[in-house]
Amino acid sequence: MTHFLGTHQNRLDAKGRVSVPAAFRAALRAASALPAEAEAALVLRPSHKHPCIEAWPAAVFQELATPLDRLDLFSEAHDDLAAALYADAFPVETDREGRIVLPEALARHAGLADRVVFMGLGRIFQIWEPAAADRRRDEARERARAGALTLPAASGRN
Repeated sequence: MTHFLGTHQNRLDAKGRVSVPAAFRAALRAASALPAEAEAALVLRPSHKHPCIEAWPAAVFQELATPLDRLDLFSEAHDDLAAALYADAFPVETDREGRIVLPEALARHAGLADRVVFMGLGRIFQIWEPAAADRRRDEARERARAGALTLPAASGRN
């Protein structure tokens, strides 16, 4: 699985278009098993935890259906999670120049103006207002440090 890595800043134009960083476009094509010249599909949605936009490769977003389908179709938990995940989701494709159009509602949710930050999170990436992205990274680092967070060792390693 290819991962979205790093933090990149780009300009948002007056039409709401922004270029997805080249490294993210390559990871997106790899995650979607697409040839280099193909346009890649993404699902954009507002984060329900942070003032940013989440960007999911379409195939990874589709994986959310499996655990959601385990919930009772008529339960409040199912309805709440389905609404949180799907109601404000926007499928988009990159154009030939690697740009996407950010829906106005999502740009407003994230407080975006003329510059945006793309923050890699492994399987997905987020789109932030630059100062908010800086604060988020600082807070995450501090919580990881204060909580002495680590990852379990990979199997077969000591």
